[in-house]
Amino acid sequence: MFPIIKILASAVIIGVITEIARRFPQQGGIIAALPIVSMLSIFWLFVQGEQKETLSRFALGVAWGIPATAVMLLIIGIALKHSIHLVISFGLGLIGWLLFLLAQDTVVKYMSN
Repeated sequence: MFPIIKILASAVIIGVITEIARRFPQQGGIIAALPIVSMLSIFWLFVQGEQKETLSRFALGVAWGIPATAVMLLIIGIALKHSIHLVISFGLGLIGWLLFLLAQDTVVKYMSN
């Protein structure tokens, strides 16, 4: 039953955000940029009894992905502005995201040595 409650609550939040975005795209984008999914995930993990160490590692993992996510969203936004099909825009964004994460890991490993 609990997984169903999590899914429904999360779906309602996403639904509300997309409805706001339909009427007010810029404000919807700002709301969507809030770390709602991350906060919900941490909340659900906490409710399920996960240790603080797990929650901490999760939060730091999310923070590690923020720069790559920003790159992905910029690529998607630019691609869509240039009338590139949505699926292709997503694909380009995901490729950019992956390449940025790989580059980020490489730089950090290089700097650590």
